[in-house]
Amino acid sequence: MVARDSAEAHRVATPLELLFDLSFVVAVAQAASSLHHAVSENHLGHGVLAYFMLFFALWLPWLNFTWFASAFDTDDVFYRVTTMVQIGGVLLVAAGIPRAFEHSDFRVVVAGYVIIRLAMVVHWLRAAHGDEEHRGCALRYAAGIGGLQTLWVLWLAAPQHLVVPLWALGVLLEMVVPVWAERAAPTSWHPHHIVERHGLFTLIVIGESILAATMAFQQGIDSGHNLWTLAVAALVIVFSVWWLYFESPASIGDNLRRSFIWGYAHFFILGSIAAVGAGLSAAVDYDLHTSHASGVAVAAVTTVPLAIFLMCVWYVQDCPRESGLRAALLPIGAGVVLAATFAPAPIHVTAGILGLLVVLTRAVR
Repeated sequence: MVARDSAEAHRVATPLELLFDLSFVVAVAQAASSLHHAVSENHLGHGVLAYFMLFFALWLPWLNFTWFASAFDTDDVFYRVTTMVQIGGVLLVAAGIPRAFEHSDFRVVVAGYVIIRLAMVVHWLRAAHGDEEHRGCALRYAAGIGGLQTLWVLWLAAPQHLVVPLWALGVLLEMVVPVWAERAAPTSWHPHHIVERHGLFTLIVIGESILAATMAFQQGIDSGHNLWTLAVAALVIVFSVWWLYFESPASIGDNLRRSFIWGYAHFFILGSIAAVGAGLSAAVDYDLHTSHASGVAVAAVTTVPLAIFLMCVWYVQDCPRESGLRAALLPIGAGVVLAATFAPAPIHVTAGILGLLVVLTRAVR
């Protein structure tokens, strides 16, 4: 296993990478669905915290594998089998998500996560063995990732009052490992390939939001309630999310610091999009009078993630370097979307704001 050329022409996602992405469909759907039910049952604080923790357990393994595959994908039998082991781990995480939400039992999730990450260690050890130039970097990745899995297993036995602080420490260490490893000898990831992979995964998560909203509206139709205006508003929101993310071609260049921030920003982009699907489903429950949450709480599960999404897209599209209205448009939009939380018919108002943002971003290009 040796590093690929970072300037390789026609570098695109492989069928194995697409299969890897598809394994996350079930897991993301489980996380969004569990958040939806937690909100409707008026367990907003617990639901948001559990969702944040579980989405990280999905996103980080996807991120690490994606950037590794961009640099070292050999597509041989051993590589395929190791990646399929990771897919099995993803499905195990998905199976444990409902239990984690309902009973705060993370044992199945941690088991799946450890499987994914230990398979990732195998990938890095192969790279260390086959690529002398990047051996130091690969060994740092293998040591860092492998060592942290012991901590995650021990985390399961942590006292209740230390669960969240220790989880936050583990997250910080997981995110520091790549920074530390890349200092040894930066891997030869392919900028175009990385941008494409993040775009494809974003489409998958948007699809999850569409599916969640569709199932919720089916519930409304089956119960005889008229939710057509809410359905149209939801479609406008989802379509606007797609439009705003892909409005400007992303560019990360070869700057290591920017590439890290760009990649890590997608935790909030992807997590926010999936949360929007949960928020739209919760809005349907509210309109059907089956929700125990307040209108403001239900609205916030859509508007707050959208505001976070807008700010992160503002960054990844390099808008801070722009001038005039282009530089300020998405931050202003984020503020207005947050304010819509307290408006009458907040989902409808939010849809109007996002539709206007799409029009304005086209106008100021």
